[in-house]
Amino acid sequence: MGIEILSIGLLVAMFIIATIQPINMGALAFAGAFVLGSMIIGMKTTDIFAGFPSDLFLTLVAVTYLFAIAQINGTIDWLVECAVRLVRGRIGLIPWVMFLVAAIITGFGALGPAAVAILAPVALSFAVQYRIHPVMMGLTVIHGAQAGGFSPISIYGGITNQIVAKAGLPFAPTSLFLSSFFFNLAIAVLVFFVFGGARMMKQDPTSLGPLPELHPEGVSASIRGHGGTPAKPIREHAYGTAADTAATLRLNNERITTLIGLTALGIGALVFKFNVGLVAMTVAVVLALLSPKTQKAAIDKVSWSTVLLIAGIITYVGVMEKAGTVDYVANGISSLGMPLLVALLLCFTGAIVSAFASSTALLGAIIPLAVPFLLQGHISAIGVVAAIAISTTIVDTSPFSTNGALVVANAPDDSREQVLRQLLVYSALIAIIGPIVAWLVFVVPGLV
Repeated sequence: MGIEILSIGLLVAMFIIATIQPINMGALAFAGAFVLGSMIIGMKTTDIFAGFPSDLFLTLVAVTYLFAIAQINGTIDWLVECAVRLVRGRIGLIPWVMFLVAAIITGFGALGPAAVAILAPVALSFAVQYRIHPVMMGLTVIHGAQAGGFSPISIYGGITNQIVAKAGLPFAPTSLFLSSFFFNLAIAVLVFFVFGGARMMKQDPTSLGPLPELHPEGVSASIRGHGGTPAKPIREHAYGTAADTAATLRLNNERITTLIGLTALGIGALVFKFNVGLVAMTVAVVLALLSPKTQKAAIDKVSWSTVLLIAGIITYVGVMEKAGTVDYVANGISSLGMPLLVALLLCFTGAIVSAFASSTALLGAIIPLAVPFLLQGHISAIGVVAAIAISTTIVDTSPFSTNGALVVANAPDDSREQVLRQLLVYSALIAIIGPIVAWLVFVVPGLV
């Protein structure tokens, strides 16, 4: 059995074991990376750890830590109430506000994970406060980020257009952007109605009855579960046990400094292109120094099991790439002599691999594989490139990608496992259905 086939078999085995046993799949993946990398391939330890997603690890920890502080001191509550006032209480508009804001942020050049890192914590707080399905809210943010991701001045758009231009193929930057925007918008509309959007459009916030608190007193139990010492209930850190609605809406020094910190995160990540994780951690540390009493609860609200899951899987996929598995599959597909079939299989390859790996890196690897048969002129290069680009990025909803992981990490504690499972199912479906739809819409009509 070849190394490439063996590495795929091990990955499938991990999924099966993690499904039938209560074992964190990230732990299995680290063990698999050691067995495959060190014991079978003979890789050095440094080569194995080269695939460890240090950037994503820091982003997940820092962003969830920062927004835990913002939850504890009531800043998230304040933002939720302000946003609902802006939409004049129409709850059904909240997901679309998030979609458009995410699209605008990425459309002007930010990476999708930067936009999701900023918006997901606030969006998931909306979901808790106004009983919106957390998966719907998270998917709306992610697809909004992807909708703007291929504008001519964006990272994805720049990478794709540069590759196509360098290969001497015809390309249309505006067409690529609009194709991605409306494709993701269509998915978001479908997600919206599947998860109860029609009901939400008719809903009056006054009809909800008493709304759940964003800071449940059960936090002490969750902290013990992480091995920490019990902390005071979160609400005592921020409001006292008799806090009322007026106190929730009032700006105080803690909330003002938190808002300044969140603004600094947005400016640093979007304008100055600083690393999101480093900026978020720096802001969190400053806020911690200004209000040390929030720390015992905040640090334990980081979703460590999610971090282990994501880091382990991506490290194993890095070993698979070193073993040549990805190239083995992609080159086998591109060597076929049927343009329509090759285009479809490349779309599938981009979708499946991107669910575990960097979409940015994969765009630069998958699109060049299509160049040889596109140069023959039997099929529309613009349509094929659009289909591959969309297929490679729409699966960023996967919990193993940065965007999906951020949604899981910021989901309410009591529904995080459910959100993880539903995102896994959704991502599997979108990885199968998405490439087929993109192929039918953009590739098949362009057959010469």
